[in-house]
Amino acid sequence: MDFDDVLANRRMVRHYLPDPVPPETVDRIAAVVRRAPSAGFSQGHRLLVVTEPATRARIAELAEESYYTDRGAPPWLSVAPVLMVLGICEDDYHARYTRPDKLVDGEEMEWPAPYWWVDSGALLTLIQLTAINEGLATGFATVRAKDELAALLGIPPEIAVVGLITVGRAHPDALAPADRARLRALRKPFGDLVRHESWKDGAPPPDRGPAAST
Repeated sequence: MDFDDVLANRRMVRHYLPDPVPPETVDRIAAVVRRAPSAGFSQGHRLLVVTEPATRARIAELAEESYYTDRGAPPWLSVAPVLMVLGICEDDYHARYTRPDKLVDGEEMEWPAPYWWVDSGALLTLIQLTAINEGLATGFATVRAKDELAALLGIPPEIAVVGLITVGRAHPDALAPADRARLRALRKPFGDLVRHESWKDGAPPPDRGPAAST
């Protein structure tokens, strides 16, 4: 798929067909973990792929799928044929940045931002784009019951669960025309998002990008 088409189709989907995804396709999507940004090559990313229906159903419970279904939305976490638990190991970052080539005056640097969370967001986006390139769709859900999820899946304590990525074929009704119109109405002006040279005085660039999505 052309990259512009991939970007144009990037959106969060919460309505899936139950059709299984071929294992080789799942493997190609998961393999982008090797290409995701990783500060200092810390390699703190972790992915756990779940396809077993009963486990997916239990994960959906822990992720409070009922929040959506109680409001009339279709089930999505339990229906999506692939769930990827996105995790990060912060310890890997500290281990990397206490090695001699990363020390600042003999000490680990003061982190200007928690790079592990930044890198997790980058991996999420790469998984989304790769899935779209495979003709699939993705969504993302947070999990408040992280201890229960970790116990269910045997996730060790040093891995922090960031959230769940759903992967599957989008239902034809995944984004109805009314939803598209609602999102267009919510779209902020491009100049509110991008400026050149100075935020106060810089003029916004012309909006030549693809249509925004959620």
